[in-house]
Amino acid sequence: MLRSLLHSSLAKVLALLVLTLLLAIPLGEIRSLIAERGQSQREAAMELAQTYAGAQTLIGPLLAVPYVERWSEDETDAKGRLLRRVARSAERVHIVFPDTLQIDGSLAPQERYRGIFKIPFYTLDAALEGGFAAFDVKSLPALEKNSTLTLAARAPYMVLSVADLRGLDGTPVLAVNQESLRFEQGLAGLEDAGWEARGVHAPLAGTALAAWSKGQPMPFKLTLRLVGQQTLSVVPVAGETTAHLTSPWPHPSFGGHFLASERSVTPQGFDARWRVSALVSSAREQLRAGAAASPSDAVDAAAVATAAASDMRPRRAVQRGPLQTFDVSLAQPLNVYAMSTRAAKYGVLFIGLVLMAGFMFELFRKLRMHPVQYALVGLSIALFFLLLVALSEKLAFALAYAASAGASVLLLAVYFSAVLGGWRRGVSLGAFVAVLYGALFGLLASESNALLLGALLVFGMLALLMLMTRRVDWYALSSRDPAPPVLAASH
Repeated sequence: MLRSLLHSSLAKVLALLVLTLLLAIPLGEIRSLIAERGQSQREAAMELAQTYAGAQTLIGPLLAVPYVERWSEDETDAKGRLLRRVARSAERVHIVFPDTLQIDGSLAPQERYRGIFKIPFYTLDAALEGGFAAFDVKSLPALEKNSTLTLAARAPYMVLSVADLRGLDGTPVLAVNQESLRFEQGLAGLEDAGWEARGVHAPLAGTALAAWSKGQPMPFKLTLRLVGQQTLSVVPVAGETTAHLTSPWPHPSFGGHFLASERSVTPQGFDARWRVSALVSSAREQLRAGAAASPSDAVDAAAVATAAASDMRPRRAVQRGPLQTFDVSLAQPLNVYAMSTRAAKYGVLFIGLVLMAGFMFELFRKLRMHPVQYALVGLSIALFFLLLVALSEKLAFALAYAASAGASVLLLAVYFSAVLGGWRRGVSLGAFVAVLYGALFGLLASESNALLLGALLVFGMLALLMLMTRRVDWYALSSRDPAPPVLAASH
């Protein structure tokens, strides 16, 4: 009885189920390898960011106005009696934002390599134009009680901040009120503003300084060339910020807090426009809060140190979240590791479907296949995913997929022809596997419909199996006799 059960078809079904679960082990190892290669790609991008340039965030241009704040503090003894009144003073920086800012630029894509990994970069050629309203001394903020405010001796200066200064290709050209200004290193007192950026500054001079002193509006024009890795972020600093960016890169990804109001994406590239009002953005408050909370240059170092010890620093709350921006990224059309990971997730299903097809031939054609042969077939399916990720590092993903699937189909067709005793049977099963690979590529290519297509594929295969075996007398499969399965009588 036990011997008969061990040689029955039902026992083989159970064995195939166990075998399918065991084959999930090499599939898991292959998925781990794919994840490791994907991590290596991210590390290559980080290395290029460290040695060349990283993603860029553009802030500015802004106008920084240094001023001196003076106040007095009462010192008391332990019983609260007034001992003396101490004068304090500190130098602050007030940020003035442009009323309007218009950005016109183009992103020229380029690709750099780190080993076998290809990382997208861009070169931004941009012209920024806008203007500052007439400055009013009354707009200077008092951060302490009973303060008096006076302008500092040094001139106001224009500030331009980028995330990675190494990306500046040449010196930006700035003209304020038709006066050419020269940039210098650093943010001149705003380095610790918490913007997570570095930059350059240009002191006002000539007609620009005269216009500011007279309280006149100041138009400006700025041209710059900036290199960055994959993503460009722009902080909308003006009362009304408009931007127009174009690029021949056909696979953009738009993100940030403000999406493009208009965009056109074609195989020849993209054209996008943004319009962001200060009414809907907190970027200016974030920048101002960071500047107010940053350590300032003290006029009286000892006095400011005492003020800091007595918690007399600015009490303004700083928003710790990331700066509000609008972004555009040069996305890679196909991330081979993400695609390979998605494909490998269907590995167990594919192995199960191919083993099921082999069992159907064995069931209906009075054939016998050994579990070792089933195991070899399953391993060949698992190796398809390993071959896919290896070839996709050298070839385009579609070509790598076609080569891997073709090799797998050819191997299985030849093997099944020998095992099943006929080339027609081998070609039939090979064609079935080819259809499965074609369906999988369709799942990968249609990411938005992947769940629907996957569900339809599983449902279709299950329906086919049920229809093919709807008249099988499964009780007769316990028989030791390897005769064809007994069909239930039809009525």
